[in-house]
Amino acid sequence: MQLTAQIVDITTLTTDAIVNAANESLAPGGGVCGAIHRAAGPELARACAAIGWCPTGEARLTPGFGLPARCVIHAVGPVWRGGGAGEAELLASAYRSALRLAADHGLESLAFPAISTGIYGYPLELATPIAVSAVRAGTGAGSSVERVIFACFSPDVERAYREAGVSA
Repeated sequence: MQLTAQIVDITTLTTDAIVNAANESLAPGGGVCGAIHRAAGPELARACAAIGWCPTGEARLTPGFGLPARCVIHAVGPVWRGGGAGEAELLASAYRSALRLAADHGLESLAFPAISTGIYGYPLELATPIAVSAVRAGTGAGSSVERVIFACFSPDVERAYREAGVSA
């Protein structure tokens, strides 16, 4: 399995799926979520509204619509509450749920943002090792996923993935 981190706009990637750092209502939001919805077009918001909601730690799949990626996997990470509210398990669960959906649909290539590290306030230095560990564990035997890109929005984010053992 190929695992890389790169500074890139996730909405420009030609992968089987990109992962959206979604909210529970699956509504267009700010940050990466807003960028994905803008790039995909209004059909994405309609598809998300038809699904309804997604609990924290889980994921849902929609078509990619106007994106180069075929699908969008909407993964809901936790809001940071100081570390004592099960945030680490919920974050890992969001990554695992996204990977299960990818495998269930035979997807081979995915791109993840740094889930929960934006407006949800999860400290980057704590979130990246969880993300890397969950992805490595979730792409083993029986998974169709062969390539994962951690799409980084800044040099600091890319550095955090490097420190967690991800190559360029």
